Amino acid sequence: MSDSAPFVAPGSRRGGAPWGALRHVLLVAVAVIVIMPVLWVFKMAFTDSQSFAGAELSPIPTDPSVANFTAVVASTESDGSWLFGRQLLNSIVVSVMTTLFGIGVACTAAYAFSRFRFAGRRSGLFMFLVSQMFPGIMMMIPLYIIMEKLHLLDTMLGLILVYSTTTIPFSVWQLKGYFDTIPKDLEEAAIMDGASPIRTFLTVVLPLSLPAIAITALFSFMSAWNEFVLAYTFLSKESAFTLPVIIRNYVGEHTVQWGLFAAASLLVSAPVVGLFFGLQRYLVGGLTAGGVK
Repeated sequence: MSDSAPFVAPGSRRGGAPWGALRHVLLVAVAVIVIMPVLWVFKMAFTDSQSFAGAELSPIPTDPSVANFTAVVASTESDGSWLFGRQLLNSIVVSVMTTLFGIGVACTAAYAFSRFRFAGRRSGLFMFLVSQMFPGIMMMIPLYIIMEKLHLLDTMLGLILVYSTTTIPFSVWQLKGYFDTIPKDLEEAAIMDGASPIRTFLTVVLPLSLPAIAITALFSFMSAWNEFVLAYTFLSKESAFTLPVIIRNYVGEHTVQWGLFAAASLLVSAPVVGLFFGLQRYLVGGLTAGGVK
């Protein structure tokens, strides 16, 4: 006769089923509470009305319409040029260039912090960490003065430089943790085969770091794409606006055009959602990269 305890399936113990049912009910309730505001945004985007007055509790629009999306996308300047297209291009250029520049600098800096021992290494990493404790809005005034002196206001180059400086510290820490997990033996073997340090970094380290680079690039892109406060402060011309700034145009002093506001919000969010679906296979590996050495 075996002394081992009999196997008990989860939820089969006395009282387990009621607690399991209650747990599921609570989870469903929380999910409904979280999802309901999102469904209301969809409802307002597909409803012609610009007000919540008289709106039904149901999150499903009774008479769906794409008029709000058409109005947002078809917005033009006084000279008749396509304003939304120009602002979409601004967002794409700023976000992509911020990601490329930030990742390029972060990869080299993170590799140096991971592999080399030099004076100021620990203090440099500490300063990167400290810089993440303060929101970017605290640097708004000095950044505005610097950009004004350099004549970079109302320019995409100015936004790219500002966004890059705010995303590089996080990117360096994220990538440095992943580089620490890559065995040095691989680099030493490549050097023994005649590869230079630069070639070893480009052909050995970077390909092995693609999951971490992908998730770090995604966060850099999201930060630049969704940023509003700095863009609203540094830009004054509508033709130089990025997409998050145009959402502010639908909020007046006394009224809010909720239909246009919701439609513009969905249009701004769509590229980020698409990137999440496209890079989802890197999310788990990238987010946990560097967690253990």
